Amino acid sequence: MHGGKLVFAQVMEFAPWHTFRRLVGKYRGDFNVRTFRCLDQFLCMAFAQLTYRESLRDIEACLGAQPTKLYHLGIRGNVTRSNLADANEGRDWRIHCEFAQALIRMARRLYADESLAVDLANTVYALDSTTIDLCLSLFPWAPFRQTKAAVKLHTLLDLRGAIPAFIFISDGKLHDVHVLDVLLPEPGAFYVMDRGYLDFQRLHVLHRAGSFFVTRAKSNLRCKRIYSSPVDRTTGLICDQQVVLTAFDSRRVYPERLRRIRFKDPDSRKTLVFLTNNFDIPTLSVCALYKNRWQVELFFKWVKQHLRIQRFFGTSENAVKSQIWIAVAVYVLVAIIKKRLKVDLSLHAILQILSVMPFENVPLIQLLTDTPLHPETPDDRNQLFLLSNVSDTTDILYKKVYVEGADRGGVAWRIRPARAPSRRENARVGGVSWKEGEYGDNRRRNAAADRREVHAGRGLPAAASGGSKDDHQRGIGYYDSRFDEHRGP
Repeated sequence: MHGGKLVFAQVMEFAPWHTFRRLVGKYRGDFNVRTFRCLDQFLCMAFAQLTYRESLRDIEACLGAQPTKLYHLGIRGNVTRSNLADANEGRDWRIHCEFAQALIRMARRLYADESLAVDLANTVYALDSTTIDLCLSLFPWAPFRQTKAAVKLHTLLDLRGAIPAFIFISDGKLHDVHVLDVLLPEPGAFYVMDRGYLDFQRLHVLHRAGSFFVTRAKSNLRCKRIYSSPVDRTTGLICDQQVVLTAFDSRRVYPERLRRIRFKDPDSRKTLVFLTNNFDIPTLSVCALYKNRWQVELFFKWVKQHLRIQRFFGTSENAVKSQIWIAVAVYVLVAIIKKRLKVDLSLHAILQILSVMPFENVPLIQLLTDTPLHPETPDDRNQLFLLSNVSDTTDILYKKVYVEGADRGGVAWRIRPARAPSRRENARVGGVSWKEGEYGDNRRRNAAADRREVHAGRGLPAAASGGSKDDHQRGIGYYDSRFDEHRGP
């Protein structure tokens, strides 16, 4: 039977809690808090994300049904609706924001070797946003339209592993292109965007930073062809050109050349025009990069369907941002578990398993991989491992050393204690003395008898046994495996 931690506690073990404690101290999250700490808030909200809870009342009822297991989940405070509501209202959302970013850095290191659909060694990002609709009367701080409120989730998704590298939460009125102002460009990385981010002044900032972008051109783009490269029209390519902008304002903010690629999709029969500042990668690779941009749309769909960000547990801006960042942290934590445990299941399957097993006392690796555990292997790393047999114990207490140069051609072994055993160790091995000659033999001599044999009356000469005089004075015995007796004159 598994005697370790609950499944939910095992999931939370993959998070860097030293970072969480540092962030709580940085933003004074537990200042004047007596019972319900920031850690309790995070664990309750993460439990709600994993188990599909819909409200604070739902969280309270579910956790209240297992009061004896809350301590083992890591929850020390009293879980009530008022405590959860006050924590979501008053605890700084930046604690959960920076904690999720720490998890993102861990996940990106784990997924750094993931393959891409395009043969590129560079980092490839997909930038897009999604809108979460809200009620204007309950969320007046997030205006979107006259009768509706909304928040926007601007996401920069690393296509190696589908890990969000950057998330910015704003109200629904903020245009997508303004996110490029707060984005820190990474030299050598590819940024794949749709036409909503086509602003040549901001794209020139990416160009000067050493980054590459791939986007679609608008229908009113004004440019002049400088050079055309040959293309294979059987693949759907129409042209591969180097162009310069001709519009006055566009030419002023982006004076360098651009690469324009025209491609006809064989499936939808649509003609697409791509713009990029990279002139080295193959033409079809540019088309494939933009096709992989769809991964960010799948990420938004997955998060909205399987995490609780459509219904919020609070109406304040702090509560909404806290819930979104905790949902992102849970998503990244599941991705870390999938990679570290080498689980072949999808993230959706892992989340479904964890949602119905949070209070079970089952090893997480066995739950996700159906791997049987060895019955003699302790399940918990913190479990005290007691030595089970005498031979294992004596191997620690004794050190058997071969002695060369013994007289009469005998094979001599010297039994020397590696360290002096304690009374408890002597009792655990059944009273076997550490002065015993051959510890694997069935004979059991006590320490007093051994000392009488090897001391001065029948002491062994150093020349005959290969030892020294000091060894005999310390009472270390010598055993001859051929004659089955102690060697001496």
